Amino acid sequence: MESPQNVQSLPIDIQTSKLLDWLVDRRHCNLKWQGAVMDIREKIKAAIQDMPENEEIKELLSGSYIHYFHCLRIVEILKGTEASSKNIFGRYSSQRMKDWQDIISNYEADNVYLVEVASLLSRNVSYEGPALRKQVAKAQQLQQELSRREVDCQNSAADLRVRYYTACKQYGITGENVARELQALVKDLPTVLGEVGRDAAKLEEQIQLYTAFTNFVCEWSEPVLPMLTFVQKRGDATFYEWRTGEVPAVIERPVIEEAPADTITEETIDWGDLGSGTESQEVNFGITVEDGVDWGISLDSEQDPGAGGIDWGESGTAPIEIEVVDVGTDCPDGVAKGEDALTILETPQLRSQFIDELMELEVFLSQRLTEMKEEADVVAMSQFQLAPIVIQDQTRQHVEKMQAVVRDLLVRLTTLRMQHLFMIQASPRYVERVSEMLRQKLKQADILVLKRATQAEKRQEAFEEQARLEPRVDLLARSTRKLQKLIEEDISKRYNNRPVNIMGVNV
Repeated sequence: MESPQNVQSLPIDIQTSKLLDWLVDRRHCNLKWQGAVMDIREKIKAAIQDMPENEEIKELLSGSYIHYFHCLRIVEILKGTEASSKNIFGRYSSQRMKDWQDIISNYEADNVYLVEVASLLSRNVSYEGPALRKQVAKAQQLQQELSRREVDCQNSAADLRVRYYTACKQYGITGENVARELQALVKDLPTVLGEVGRDAAKLEEQIQLYTAFTNFVCEWSEPVLPMLTFVQKRGDATFYEWRTGEVPAVIERPVIEEAPADTITEETIDWGDLGSGTESQEVNFGITVEDGVDWGISLDSEQDPGAGGIDWGESGTAPIEIEVVDVGTDCPDGVAKGEDALTILETPQLRSQFIDELMELEVFLSQRLTEMKEEADVVAMSQFQLAPIVIQDQTRQHVEKMQAVVRDLLVRLTTLRMQHLFMIQASPRYVERVSEMLRQKLKQADILVLKRATQAEKRQEAFEEQARLEPRVDLLARSTRKLQKLIEEDISKRYNNRPVNIMGVNV
């Protein structure tokens, strides 16, 4: 059996979550303590309306909750400020002092003060502390998320600008005024195609070799590479010359309208939805051209003729007479205008034929090089003993040079930039579509820059919220530890100063 001295040294450990039950079970407090506390709170509320000017009292009353130990300190302060109201019997005639002494007496009845501060301690540990920590953690997490979004917006905006200038570079423009720069390229297109037509004169030997080989192998009676042969001899001539065989005396080329100024202002930018509801929105800036060029003509019968549709006339009117005129009859001889004024390489159908024949010639030369690698045996050499001299005299090195010339012309006509220029020449609406597609990249970049600024503002707000909450957490932790110490000391006095530990106090 342990001696009383040993029992006196044993600590009393109480879990915070069980503190209220422990006080009631040990008969230190009454089960109906909450009603008494409510009456005391009403008296405190009335008493604080009439307080003397004192900095320490102001500090005590500035707290969110005034408990028993605050009231004790207020009474101590009032003993100094209300000393003049003390009578010969040692009692205070001041109503202030009587009110606070009455509050303390009510607190001490049935140890209401002890159960109240124990309840306050449990609430701080179980609810107030975790709630404040959760708000701080949420503010920190929000700052990290907004910071990540800022970086994403900045990177995406930079990527869109890079894509814009990369696309402009592919088109061969600077991007300052897309529409005008694109049409300026179209103005230079005849010069570029003229250079291709002049360089086509270098294809004479390649055409002769292909013609000789075709006639030797197949005894071909049809003209070989007619378009390529024509351009090789006459250059990039007009469609009129190809059609009639005569050089036009007058060429009236179609006039290209100037594009309007391509300016981007804040008023022209559709800022879209800058909310944070959907962050992973993907914008498709590409243009897909299917089944030719979209000329924007709709045959919808209900379409308003004034809105760009075709006005077929009112119903019930007399039938429309259509007069068929032969091609070229409206132009005098020797005058090339309209489509006739365009060159062969400017005309889509003829240009396609020219490119097809270039590809045909290039494939032939590639096949011929492959065959020449395998013609080392006597049997293969004997097959070309009766071939024309132009076939027998060829070497692999010379054929490779001829193939390089053909490939150079083919590449110059089939680059992405040339394809866009041909589309621009064929459809004025294509210029609008390309301009709008490129402008969208800059618009989206501007939207992302604005969105980044919005995210930065929200991140600053979250930082300020964290800065506001952290002192509250520290204050709550200090007041909770102070309550813990006061409760431990009070309970210890009730058990002959045995050490008391209230466990699980973390705020």
